[in-house]
Amino acid sequence: MKSFKIKTIFYFFAISIILNISLYSQTVIKFATLAPEGTTWTKILREFAKDTETKTNGRVKFKIYVGGVQGDEKDVIRKIKTGQLNASGFTGFGIGEIAKEMRVLDAPFLFKNTAELDHIYKTFDKDFRKIFEKNGFILLGWSEIGDVYVLSKNEIKKTADFKKSKLWVWEGDPIALKTFEKYGTKPIPLSIADVMTSIQTGMIDTVYATPATIIPLGWYNKMTYILDMPITYASGAVLISKETFDKLSEEDKKIIMDLSDKYFSNLNKLAREDNKKGIELLKSKLKVSKPQNQKEFEELSIQARKELTSVYGAEMLEKIEKELSNFRNAKTKTNKN
Repeated sequence: MKSFKIKTIFYFFAISIILNISLYSQTVIKFATLAPEGTTWTKILREFAKDTETKTNGRVKFKIYVGGVQGDEKDVIRKIKTGQLNASGFTGFGIGEIAKEMRVLDAPFLFKNTAELDHIYKTFDKDFRKIFEKNGFILLGWSEIGDVYVLSKNEIKKTADFKKSKLWVWEGDPIALKTFEKYGTKPIPLSIADVMTSIQTGMIDTVYATPATIIPLGWYNKMTYILDMPITYASGAVLISKETFDKLSEEDKKIIMDLSDKYFSNLNKLAREDNKKGIELLKSKLKVSKPQNQKEFEELSIQARKELTSVYGAEMLEKIEKELSNFRNAKTKTNKN
């Protein structure tokens, strides 16, 4: 009888240890995003999360918060640093809060097309990853937001028209602030959550955003015109806390990186398709305003880019501009041949 009791105690003790090890080895990654439920981004994210859980045999799971329920990007970054969250998909604004050097990707009129952007991603991949890692994050993949357009209640064709506008800028965003100041307006900084109310009260009458942002939020319903000239291409990145990532086994790290490459490279393709469809939708709903002098916009944007080196550094801008120049020249020579 005594022997049976000892065996029973040992059995339950062993089971307890096994269960504790199982619980200890399971990692739940809390992932927050501003993207609303039902968008391409959240669908891909959930597929990635499900596949990760399957491939790691449940060792790594995701808990996903969508639609900005965890706050704006500043809130999410703060929560990641305090361990309340672990990962997120960031716009250029959030990326800049983490690593200022990376805001160069959102500089006005820097890229002419997505081929140039892809070339820069590839060429500077190691550099970009080191920058993120230095700031406490691991890059899982790029998640572009798309072309940024200006929408307004009053028609804007030239830079002089901006002087009359009451234009919103994302509070704390130096890139947008400097760019629009160069165009001649005095932007009104607000959080994204305050934009719709501010449009309705007349506090602002001009906004800028990508189709992926402005359509779900419904801002375009309050506008009349769209300026047919993207002023920049908004970057986006999927980042995970380095502290969280380092706790994973080498096997699980590899699984996550492999699946990130699979799902988020596909996400960029889908995002670009959605971007084109979104632009077509906006142009069908709004009056299309053609810029009178695009060269003037470009020249002012170049001035803004130079002055913004105080944000992302002159070295990074020079490297990227030089590489873009080489890429364009090589493409021109190929086309001639």
